[in-house]
Amino acid sequence: MQKNYQQKTLGILGGGQLGRMVIQSAISYNIDIHILDPDPEAPCKSICQKFTRGSLTDFETVYAFGKDCDIITIEIENVNTEALEKLVEEGKEVFPQPQLIRLIQDKRLQKTFYKEKGIPTADFILTENKEEVKHQAAFLPAVNKLGKEGYDGRGVQILKTKDDLDKAFDKPGLLEKLIDFDREIAVIVAKNPKGEIISYPSVECAFHPTANLVEFLFAPAEIPEAIETKAQEIAKKVIQELGLIGILAVEMFVTKSGEILVNEIAPRPHNSGHHSIEANFTSQFEQHLRAVMNMPLGDTSLRSPAAMVNLLGEDGFQGEAFVEGMDEAMKEKGVYIHLYGKKITKPFRKMGHVTILDENMDSLKSRAVKIKNIIKVKA
Repeated sequence: MQKNYQQKTLGILGGGQLGRMVIQSAISYNIDIHILDPDPEAPCKSICQKFTRGSLTDFETVYAFGKDCDIITIEIENVNTEALEKLVEEGKEVFPQPQLIRLIQDKRLQKTFYKEKGIPTADFILTENKEEVKHQAAFLPAVNKLGKEGYDGRGVQILKTKDDLDKAFDKPGLLEKLIDFDREIAVIVAKNPKGEIISYPSVECAFHPTANLVEFLFAPAEIPEAIETKAQEIAKKVIQELGLIGILAVEMFVTKSGEILVNEIAPRPHNSGHHSIEANFTSQFEQHLRAVMNMPLGDTSLRSPAAMVNLLGEDGFQGEAFVEGMDEAMKEKGVYIHLYGKKITKPFRKMGHVTILDENMDSLKSRAVKIKNIIKVKA
């Protein structure tokens, strides 16, 4: 029998652009969204039914917020999982489940999980401090990652030679073999409490050379069918082994020999799925909503090949944002601009994204570069 989804209030921990785009999907279903965020001007503030300003990591704040919701989810991993566990004990539904958020919060636990479950990933060594890293010169070149609190390229650095060892993090972390990969891809996969699982076609990510953030994304990834099939299988295995409810972004390396290695996962809507608003039959944001609300999962097929360009604050500009080149870009066919409601720009801050649809992949790539050069977020 069909549920009355409109009777359920969904609480989201985090009020940034990911929550904002989930709300935009929820509006179509008359589902009330409550938001908790420490920023009084969070992007979600003016479009949710209830906004609470408060810490995402404080037990009492998260617990009190969750008491007023029927279902709780996240748009950022750095949240208080103890409060979420208490809410589960009291009958609230929390997706992704608190113990899985805790696992994903710690890259050391994440990597150990892959190894235990037979999920292909780069070789790694767990380290407790800088001194331990210094004793692993023979393991170089490697990527040194903080176990906790790293995000958007922070808490990650490459150590190529012994001369780099002095830069090592002096906190619990890991050393991961530096992979000479051919390309980076991502597969988004979703699971609901009924056990339905569905995945999106692989996308290819190109990163900003200095900000370590996705600069371009292309869908579908231009990879052989056998690699695509394997990537899909791996993504589904990860979500099944976790037992996670909601949406999961699985970032992977494709090596030059055709091996696929899982890099990291994110248990929430992700930058690698932003194009899906226009490019797929069901966006990742609607899919996350459907998954945590135990709705039927939506079709993930591509309507059209797509490119996504991240709009980052230009280097050297800080202050009230001005989106230069917007009029010119809006005249282009198949160009969709999404601004995130952030009034203030600063260097490399995520201010929005642009999706470009085009049936021809070569044309798509050249148009993505053109749009990137047209639109600049300045102050």
